Amino acid sequence: MRLLIALFAALALAGPAGANSRIKDIADVEGVRENQLVGYGLVVGLNGTGDSLRNAAFTRQSLSAMLERFDVNTREANLNTRNAAAVMVTANLPAFGTQGTRMDVTISAIGDASSLQGGTLIATPLIGADGQVYAVAQGAIAVGGFQAQGAAASVTRGVPTAGRIANGALIERELRFDLAGRETVRLALRNPDFTTARRMAEAINAYLGAAAAAAVDPATVTLTRPDFFRGDMVALLAEVEQLRVRPDMMARVVIDEATGTIVMGENVRVSTVAIAQGNLTISVSETPVASQPAPFSEQGETVVLPRTQVEVTEDIHQLGVLPESVSLSELVDGLNSLGVSPRDMIAILQAIKAAGALQAEIEVL
Repeated sequence: MRLLIALFAALALAGPAGANSRIKDIADVEGVRENQLVGYGLVVGLNGTGDSLRNAAFTRQSLSAMLERFDVNTREANLNTRNAAAVMVTANLPAFGTQGTRMDVTISAIGDASSLQGGTLIATPLIGADGQVYAVAQGAIAVGGFQAQGAAASVTRGVPTAGRIANGALIERELRFDLAGRETVRLALRNPDFTTARRMAEAINAYLGAAAAAAVDPATVTLTRPDFFRGDMVALLAEVEQLRVRPDMMARVVIDEATGTIVMGENVRVSTVAIAQGNLTISVSETPVASQPAPFSEQGETVVLPRTQVEVTEDIHQLGVLPESVSLSELVDGLNSLGVSPRDMIAILQAIKAAGALQAEIEVL
């Protein structure tokens, strides 16, 4: 699973695919975006796995303040419970989220609680970057990890101090954005490129039969609603986003040294270069020998004599020469013909780049 995640991450960094892609898959519409929300709250109902109030002063203060709202005075009381925990609540307010709709929230402990399993989040306001409350979260927490312990051993799987509440927040305030009434919008490319932006503008203009789109920079294409178009901007975007464009990509090699993953774009080229790769293995073994005096000898003693054996094995492959302007497939075939491992292939690619023969950008994760 970790190898697949690393491979997909490297593919995303290497650039878009060569096949035609929909505009909606390679560009975002200005104003159509999520907004991050955050809040501080309390989780109650934990089975002795919450914060220790003596060590977490903020949890004790929050618990006292909450009880005072229900006319319960605990200022002078010595609270000693581990059934509550202070948490941070995060969520993403969806674009055009209407009042009364629900969204998911993530709960994370900030004290010394050992697990949030079985806990319930008390009503927590979620605040945006402008300080306004946009949603309120509450509900039972679903925790993927667990923790179990006995007198002399314990086991933990996953992260029991973080969880989620599906549809756990109600949107109380909307973000107004009149997209339908706009005459011009901007399309932001997720992988900025001059060629891709120009192709996108040309595809839109060819479909509409008018100069409605223009590439402003590598990351932005402006779209203006034509006068003859019968519909608002939402209807225009619904038609335009289905158009297919062939994205261009820069030559790039993405290397993940932690997993040995290598991803190369189709435009990677290598100038004339010679490659020799060899592995050196040194094996050291110790076989001590006991030396004893002759039988019935009154002199001498038993001693242990060291005996060390060192073996050196070097696998030397033949020198390989790659011709001018080698393509991606030829480069991979050439490296595979040398019998190199992914780790050695990373070192070879970095050496080719250092020699100035790799006509591509190398990005190491």
